[in-house]
Amino acid sequence: MTEVHVLGIRHHGPGSARSVAEALEELRPDAVLVEGPPELDGLLHLLGDPDMVPPVAGLIYAADQPRSASFYPMAAYSPEWIAIRWAISASVRVQAIDLPAAHTLALRAAAEASPSADDGERVGEDADVESAEAYRPDAIAILAGAAGYGDAERWWEDAVEHRGAGPVDRFTALTEAVVEVRSLDERRGDHPDVVENSRREAAMRRIMRGVLREGHRRVVVVCGAYHAPALVPESFPPASADARLLTGLPKVKVAATWVPWTSERLSRSSGYGAGITAPGWYQHLFEHWSAGDPERSVSTTWLVRVAHALRKENLDASTASVIEANRMAEALAALRGRPGPGLAELDEAVQTVLCEGSPLPLDLVRRELTVGRGMGNVPEETPTIPLAADLTAAQRTLRLKATPLEEVLTLDLRKPLQLARSVLLHRLLLLGIGWGVPSDTGRTTGTFKEVWTICWRPELAVAVVEAGRFGTTVAAGAATAVTERARAASSLAELSSLLGNCLLAELPDGISGVMAVLSERSALQQDVPALLNTVEPLARTCRYGNVRGVDVTEVRRILDAVVVRAGVGLATACAGLDDDGARDMRRSIDSAHLGLSLVPDLAPDDWLRALGTVADSELLHGSVTGRATRLLLDAGRVDGDEVRDRLSRRLSVAAPAPHAAAWLDGLLSGDATLLIHDRHLLRIVDEWLAGVDEKTFEDVLPLLRRTFSAFGRPERRELGEQLSHHGGALHAEATTPDLTSARPALQTMARYLGWEEIA
Repeated sequence: MTEVHVLGIRHHGPGSARSVAEALEELRPDAVLVEGPPELDGLLHLLGDPDMVPPVAGLIYAADQPRSASFYPMAAYSPEWIAIRWAISASVRVQAIDLPAAHTLALRAAAEASPSADDGERVGEDADVESAEAYRPDAIAILAGAAGYGDAERWWEDAVEHRGAGPVDRFTALTEAVVEVRSLDERRGDHPDVVENSRREAAMRRIMRGVLREGHRRVVVVCGAYHAPALVPESFPPASADARLLTGLPKVKVAATWVPWTSERLSRSSGYGAGITAPGWYQHLFEHWSAGDPERSVSTTWLVRVAHALRKENLDASTASVIEANRMAEALAALRGRPGPGLAELDEAVQTVLCEGSPLPLDLVRRELTVGRGMGNVPEETPTIPLAADLTAAQRTLRLKATPLEEVLTLDLRKPLQLARSVLLHRLLLLGIGWGVPSDTGRTTGTFKEVWTICWRPELAVAVVEAGRFGTTVAAGAATAVTERARAASSLAELSSLLGNCLLAELPDGISGVMAVLSERSALQQDVPALLNTVEPLARTCRYGNVRGVDVTEVRRILDAVVVRAGVGLATACAGLDDDGARDMRRSIDSAHLGLSLVPDLAPDDWLRALGTVADSELLHGSVTGRATRLLLDAGRVDGDEVRDRLSRRLSVAAPAPHAAAWLDGLLSGDATLLIHDRHLLRIVDEWLAGVDEKTFEDVLPLLRRTFSAFGRPERRELGEQLSHHGGALHAEATTPDLTSARPALQTMARYLGWEEIA
């Protein structure tokens, strides 16, 4: 007769992993069945490769829609990892049992597409996304409560992680306890979670029946503790009942692979449904138990690691403090009736002794050690798409290692290797793979420096798979992706930005695709603000494209045409604007003017003449005409006397105060240099403001406050001092120094210098 031993485990539990290893050595089965999607069967042998370093995750995704995907993580202390590795080393059959991911992903897509779908429905116990509203009978929490524990984690450590009976007996006792927990399902049999678990267990039993028919003498099943009672052969329902549950389920075509995972993503705080609170601590426990170290050394070596972490941050952590913290942890465990110090006791001892009561260093310990920053690795022969293989080759060539640690990468684009790194990161951004994010370069204003913040997150593996539809290499895929985005772009400014990104990513094919769309759209564009907003991105493309040695002749041709058309229609576009429209137009004018400053030989006369037409008009919104006047002053097309005359007219008694305030805002916005160095101008503004009646002043105050609040604090202080200490001088055309009051001081200085007395 065939013996079937069901080992109900806790996902990612080191105590469960050790018990599974001991049970396998005791039972020596000839078939091992592990909870997991059957699509991973063809890839399980890779877990025996020396280059497969946990944590890793099985990635299964819909072939036609890679964004629809599920991860199935494993750590070195995951019981599933232990069982699969044991079977491979013993040359024993190993197989995954669960509802195929082809059905799981199809059911998820159907639930998301249905407007009446239950938001609490969860797909897959190991799915990476979980809803807090889902009904999930937490067997561990219920058993912990029955044992008088308020913390399920602590109960599991005491009852399982710190051993107890023999491994097989422990699994038998746990299965019997879970039978009582599962009785809760009878009250909620129609809930989506219960229905889903029923389907999964029916699929598991169907695979088990097939394995049992093959005549294996001893079979071990490793599954989540909640499923264990349903997988005991004596309790199997009729095969026809399981078949009814599985008949007619939707299905999609899927693909599977292994991807590196991180300790941080194993934690519950990351949102992982089967996550644990302390991946680093569990790794530490498992390493000690695997090495056969005494139980007491676990806490000691952990505290030593804590001390090293604190010392790296220049925090005191003496050997004597470590010894004292260890004694305190053991005392706390004894007071609480625990078999040994757990993570809670160690954290309290660390905060009290090594951190002197402060929680901040303890947060560092939790981040660096309790959770950890480890990242796994998969062997080169792991199946992957061509784009992912090309990316891996590029990372190796450019010596850019994908790590889960956030790193600031400063690139000098004058060096070929660093320029190539920049090109790769820009191409990945165009593909939607956010490995790197551009950061501020600081005070550097040149074009030779870039700063990136890079961090590889496991979910980027899905982004790589999804981007694979664009091409087989990063360069080809980025060019195709940017061409598609260009066709779907809704504005000229967006197209211009895409063009600039293509230059940074060195994508000639992408440039051609964007230019074709940009040329067609710009020729038909009649909206002047849209044309103005296009100038700066195109100008940057011309300037920085030349710096990188890219041919920008066609870009320059389009830019010339855009500037001419924007200038011709500028005055007309500024007519009839309300306050919001004037604000938007000012922003567009500033953007275009900045862009033109990047290309000095780009038709400045035509543009300045267009600004002059706007500035001379008395019928346009004051905010726009005032801004045009300021730009002309900065360009040297009008002098200070003319600006004073215009200011006097705009701020005259005959002009409505709100219109005058808007003109003043356009003239002065963002820079107080004019008022600081031109006292005559400051006098005009001061007199106008003093003459505004009280009711009108309340109307113009918000605009004036916005204008002057944009000035820097030193500029506002200087204006205040001029108005408070030299206010009288502002209202005089010329001032004559009063030498009479200075005569005593001058006579004293003359005597000191040996001069004759001043007459």
